[in-house]
Amino acid sequence: KHKYYKSIRLLLLRKPQEVTMERPPTTTQDDSSSSCSSSSSSSNNPFMNLAISIREYFLVTLTTHPFVSTSVSKINAVLLYINVPEKSLLTHEEFVLTSTAVVVTLIIYYVLFGKRHRRKRKVLAEELRVAQRQVHVLEEQLFNAKIEDIMASTPTRKNSSSHQPRQIRIFMDGAFDVMHYGHMNAFRLGRSLGTYLIVGVNSDESIKHCKGPPLMNDEERMTMVKGCKFVDEVVPNCPYIMTSDYLDYIFETYDVDYVVHGDDPCIVDGKDVYASAKRLGRYRSIPRTEGVSTTEIVGRMLLMTKHHHMRHKQRGRGNSVGSLSGLSITGGAGDGMDEGNSSDDSDNEIHNDDDEEDELSVFTASQYNDGERIVIGNQSKFLTTSMMLRLFSAGVKPPEEGMRVIYVDGAFDMFHCGHVRFLEEAAKRGDYLIVGIHGDSLVNKRRGSNLPLMNLHERVLSVLGSKYVNDVLIDAPLAITQEMMASLKISEVVHGTESDDIGGAIDERYKYPREVGILTAIKSPIDFKLVNILSRIQKKQAELQSKIERKKRAEREWFNNKYDQNGSGKNGSK
Repeated sequence: KHKYYKSIRLLLLRKPQEVTMERPPTTTQDDSSSSCSSSSSSSNNPFMNLAISIREYFLVTLTTHPFVSTSVSKINAVLLYINVPEKSLLTHEEFVLTSTAVVVTLIIYYVLFGKRHRRKRKVLAEELRVAQRQVHVLEEQLFNAKIEDIMASTPTRKNSSSHQPRQIRIFMDGAFDVMHYGHMNAFRLGRSLGTYLIVGVNSDESIKHCKGPPLMNDEERMTMVKGCKFVDEVVPNCPYIMTSDYLDYIFETYDVDYVVHGDDPCIVDGKDVYASAKRLGRYRSIPRTEGVSTTEIVGRMLLMTKHHHMRHKQRGRGNSVGSLSGLSITGGAGDGMDEGNSSDDSDNEIHNDDDEEDELSVFTASQYNDGERIVIGNQSKFLTTSMMLRLFSAGVKPPEEGMRVIYVDGAFDMFHCGHVRFLEEAAKRGDYLIVGIHGDSLVNKRRGSNLPLMNLHERVLSVLGSKYVNDVLIDAPLAITQEMMASLKISEVVHGTESDDIGGAIDERYKYPREVGILTAIKSPIDFKLVNILSRIQKKQAELQSKIERKKRAEREWFNNKYDQNGSGKNGSK
């Protein structure tokens, strides 16, 4: 045994080449038989033989490949250049085995750890959905807590049943002519003072008797108020001037707790219209939505009679500023508007001003006096904040699994009764209605003139105020793509038969939905469009001009009384 171990030690100390060529000088009979049995078992194992054959084939094939030879040569040349000994140079087998080990390691790492970012995104997306649900729950709890506070501070009615849930019923009234998001915000504020909002709409006759005929008739104004998501019930044909007798009738008939009005005074013939409600302690006021009013919006439409979208050079001849669905809007400083076709067709086109720098916004009008530009209109003074968007979006939830999602898109400028009726019909086709609202520049390129009259944020608030809309896509693209439909889970795309666009591009907008067979055209319930409002304003331009000037003076006085000239009055921090 001592002799055998000594020979093994000598073999281990030799070089590897010598070990493979020589055998131990002596072996015992037991060792010889063990070695033979091991060799025999190895040769008889087919899997072992197959693995050895594959390994040898793999090495022979790769080591003889030209790419390996070239790579090894270049690497060795670099090693020799930096004075690496020749015995330490890279061999073909070492290059192949090292490269194989690196590739296999990278593959194993990618399989086991490479998709961590994808899994992490899924986890974060799920956590975001859970957080959003929690926010909705907390908002509902906060709203319920606020309602409980209101109920606790409201005296119990004599005829109320203790078994029925308590309601705080609020009443508001108004003309709501050319209804806008300012009215909707007033409804939101009014409803926040209770649990049920009743809105009285003044009749045409009473409005005409007090301040002249409205632009919208009873049915059109009723449609707008009924379509607001903050309104629970509508009372038609209310008098424009609230008398004590009529307020008593409202309290008794509709079981109203409080009458609500804006914080601007409502004085008729030197008397406060809501004096009786105030004496009873059943009057509440809400802050006015500053920066927007019917007077200001009608003023924007009247500015369509002036030069719009002007730069330092004038376009074409005359005073025409564009056309809308066959209605020519013309006029200079103080000129009237004429129906029919303009003598200058150059302004009836949709201008592409990408190569010119816009010095004025969509809502700015200007005229020239001896070559000098005079600005005669400014953009909207309404300050859209994220808080206002959030308040209008309260209660908006993502579509649940299995819901049929309907998508409609458009400008929705001067949100009117035609829009409301169309959205009502579109909402009936599914469980969840998404409305895409196009950006200002896109609308202006398609419609020309000084359109849109309302900027993107104003139009978003108007559509969000509709009870038929579940969510809004802000600054929606013109063309509906496959990726967009997959992201929003759209089941059907719907468009109406009435539009304010000049020369619609239906094929461009709805190419993909038509190809996949989910595009549906529904007949618009009414043919009311923006051009109808503009036509009515045309007929009353002189009357409206003087009326707006009077109302603007009154609004300026009210504003100056509420704030000082520097905006830092009693409520200047608001």
